Amino acid sequence: MAPGVVEHHQFVTLNGCGTPVFSRWSYVAGDPFAVSLSFRAEQGVWIEWVFARDLLLLGLTEPAGRGDVRVRPDLSLEQDVFVLELESPDGYAVVEMRREDVESFLDATDQLVPVGAESELVDVDGVIAAIIGV
Repeated sequence: MAPGVVEHHQFVTLNGCGTPVFSRWSYVAGDPFAVSLSFRAEQGVWIEWVFARDLLLLGLTEPAGRGDVRVRPDLSLEQDVFVLELESPDGYAVVEMRREDVESFLDATDQLVPVGAESELVDVDGVIAAIIGV
């Protein structure tokens, strides 16, 4: 694995179905605000979702997110379950995973880039210059 990259593989339950789906969490220090969650659709084919690491952190304690990605702790008595809802023009999915796995992944990302230190790794002036063509 490349330096500054965290990957975490796991099986998750998709749409309440008992059949697990292989997934892969990724975090790259060069893009410190984002996390990536990919699902294997078939051999060698992955469907990737990218969203804010802060959203994932907040979703551990309360419902969070609007639009295509929403996260929350399980609202039933099963507090060890983390729920991720994904929506696109192609469909809707509810993904259930062990809260412990999400916490472990986030701990690993924090080892690379501590929460709150992300902006130290982003050249905001460079991004703005690239956007406006200076």
